[in-house]
Amino acid sequence: MPLYTSQHLKIYNSLSGEKENFNPIHEGNVGMYVCGPTVYSNVHLGNVRTFMSFDVIFRYFLHLDYKVRYVRNITDVGHIVDDVDEGEDKIAKKARLEQLEPMEVVQRYTVDFHDILKSFNFLPPSIEPTATGHIIEQIEIIKKIIATGIGYEANGSVYFDVVKYNETNNYGILSGRNIEDMLTNTRDLDGQSDKRNPQDFALWKKAEPEHIMRWPSPWSDGFPGWHLECTAMSTKYLGNHFDIHGGGMDLKFPHHECEIAQNEACTGQSPVNYWMHANMLTLNGKKMAKSTGNNILPGEILSGNNNILSKAFSASVTRFFMLQAHYRSILDFSDDAIVAAEKGYKRLMEAVDALPAISASATSSIDIASWKQLCYDAMNDDFNTPILIAQLFEAVRYINLLKEGKETISAEDLTSFTTAMNAFVFDVLGLSDEKAADANNDKLEGVVNMLIGMRNQARADKNFALSDQIRDQLITLGIQLKDGKEGTSFSI
Repeated sequence: MPLYTSQHLKIYNSLSGEKENFNPIHEGNVGMYVCGPTVYSNVHLGNVRTFMSFDVIFRYFLHLDYKVRYVRNITDVGHIVDDVDEGEDKIAKKARLEQLEPMEVVQRYTVDFHDILKSFNFLPPSIEPTATGHIIEQIEIIKKIIATGIGYEANGSVYFDVVKYNETNNYGILSGRNIEDMLTNTRDLDGQSDKRNPQDFALWKKAEPEHIMRWPSPWSDGFPGWHLECTAMSTKYLGNHFDIHGGGMDLKFPHHECEIAQNEACTGQSPVNYWMHANMLTLNGKKMAKSTGNNILPGEILSGNNNILSKAFSASVTRFFMLQAHYRSILDFSDDAIVAAEKGYKRLMEAVDALPAISASATSSIDIASWKQLCYDAMNDDFNTPILIAQLFEAVRYINLLKEGKETISAEDLTSFTTAMNAFVFDVLGLSDEKAADANNDKLEGVVNMLIGMRNQARADKNFALSDQIRDQLITLGIQLKDGKEGTSFSI
């Protein structure tokens, strides 16, 4: 039987403001969409925390034996600087400042995004679509919204009429905002805008002559509004009605509110059963901001090249630190906090490494089954990683008592205990055992250096066929040799 049949997961739904039993639309299957990055700069630490939260959620669904389609998009066009409908596209602005093609900017920062997430041991999503790859789908959705009378064209741009939509629906259902209050607190447009109402948002924007990224449409050469891409990509790959939509807390309004409105106007139904939002990350008690210098990039944590931390910290330590807080809680990043996390991480890994040396007894004095269920109870309670980590440290205590001979464990329980520890530490939390990885790296280095020695001897014997064979076979394994004045080195 699949594991999910014996576990009862509850998820906090931002739509209801309550924890709800998770019941997928299709039994045994989960459809999850998460708003990805806008690739105009290096991914920042707050983004990493958000995506890490959903990486753990993805991992836990997989652990429970669900079949998961996890879609996380790349925003590579149409994201306006002030996140409304005026100003300059962030990617186009970066391209102009750095004298690059917009797609050079996209490529550079998409590669950075993937490299950083890989270093933090993220699982890749099932599908990672781009906004520019779905222009046709976005245009078709706009046509449907216009046909309902809720979308309207004005001077080559197309807008979503929020007031008209609100006559039959609830604009503000997710964020709790009231449209009458929003209208009251917004200044009149004074004829300076094509919008009917201040709250209306762009579905399509006519491109100014200097705008580089543009596509033909029935209304103008232009580009889609920011909110539209996620509606197009989520429904294309997950259907008009799917299980989970996630993102950062900052996306709840207006982005996710507008997504709901677009979907309901287009399909006549609410798109998502469970809306999930991860909270923000602060640095030394303050909001992170480049302008104030209170900012640190993920790569700067790993390299130690910063003025905030006392030393470099590994990706696994940083990941462990972040998972010590619940995804819906604000997390403050500081040197003291990550130093303490490093100590805890090492304690946990030392205990995991000690498990193979534990000897089994005839009987158990420890209730492993109850401990194991407490671990599941933590994750079933809206993916409560800090409570899970607390249970893992209870396991550390058990391991130390077993090593000292103060407790006993049967062979069956030892197998179950070891399997559960590895599953929760490595598969669910996504941590890596850096000590074991370092040992493997040392072994690899030893083998490669032995082959370099054999190659050097072959060259000395003028057996160039063998020396070239060694070099070429290492290249096929991703190991590049470099000959220099001081000898031969290698890189992976």
